[in-house]
Amino acid sequence: MRFSDILGQTHIKKHLTQSVENGRVSHAQLFVGPEGCGTLSMAIAYAQYILCGNLNGENTGGNEACNLKFDHLSHPDLHFAFPVATNDKVKKHPVSNHFLEEWREFVAEQPYGNLFDWYKLLGIDNKQGQIGVDESLEIVKSLSLKSYEGGYKVMIIWMAEKMNIAASNKLLKLIEEPPEKTLFVLIAEDEEQIIGTIRSRCQVLHFPPLGEAVIKDALVSQKGLGEVEAQKIAHQANGNYNKAVDLVNNDSEDILFEEWFVTWIRSAFKAKGNKGAIHDLIEWSTMIAGTGRETQKKFLRFCLDFFRQAMLLNYKAESLVFMEPKVKGFALEKFAPFVHGNNIMEISEELQDAIYHIERNGNAKIILTDLSIKLTRLLHKKSA
Repeated sequence: MRFSDILGQTHIKKHLTQSVENGRVSHAQLFVGPEGCGTLSMAIAYAQYILCGNLNGENTGGNEACNLKFDHLSHPDLHFAFPVATNDKVKKHPVSNHFLEEWREFVAEQPYGNLFDWYKLLGIDNKQGQIGVDESLEIVKSLSLKSYEGGYKVMIIWMAEKMNIAASNKLLKLIEEPPEKTLFVLIAEDEEQIIGTIRSRCQVLHFPPLGEAVIKDALVSQKGLGEVEAQKIAHQANGNYNKAVDLVNNDSEDILFEEWFVTWIRSAFKAKGNKGAIHDLIEWSTMIAGTGRETQKKFLRFCLDFFRQAMLLNYKAESLVFMEPKVKGFALEKFAPFVHGNNIMEISEELQDAIYHIERNGNAKIILTDLSIKLTRLLHKKSA
């Protein structure tokens, strides 16, 4: 993967290539950035720069046979770990090596893809994947062997926040004192979910969201969009190139999430003083509870964003509003006055609590029904 193929992040590319040229490669690094900013693509390009002895800040000029292997993610000294779960193909003890064919397809087709996209590809979007203790044993085994080509061995751990405690503890010593010429690159969206003992042993590099201009130019050059349409989608994407591509392809889960959200909000408004509307909220909760836990968590995070956007519009911060609801008869301008300083913190806390309990395998129907009843009260709360 060439650095020139990665959108934006010019200062990070320069930092990484210069660190290699100056012989200052930290043995454990943590790339932290929001979805769609290019952390995975950057990690692969960085590994290629190191393993193939490339020159002048680009993945050319080194060992061309090595560069060719990277085109297919088949270099023997490049290792991956990522969240997995059992599916129709792997019935027990799932580890990343069982899914390398799917992983190569995912990286080739969706280099900016998110965890939800990955789970859909594996057919496990109704489960919660993880990086478990079986995976950590595989990592230890892979890195205990000598490198095939006599140079570095690179282990890229994608979505490292999905490592459970047992796996984290198993890898702690190896990350602290790896074998000679072994490089760990951990990738995360939420570094706070990684245990502190691992975070403290990594050099942390923060990736910002992509700029609107960067996304717009990519949509024009790669997707053939006109300037005006590309600009509109780049604004809606809010720094997330994966979301921009989904919007271009009309494949964004946000379209479905928006319909769920509007149905929920309308039922919550009707429920005040109307016992019959409570049944609508219970039916809605049952319907959402029938989806996978990853879908439920992603939807609730979408709701968080929606409420924040409504509050920004209510307080006249139009330049920060990127959502454009498409559900017929629903206008963000009319909804915005109901989200204000007197209820936004409580709404946010209730949504985050619901995500927390769903992640820990609570009964989704009970959690969502409880959240719906609380939302009914909070939406009718008067602004100060």
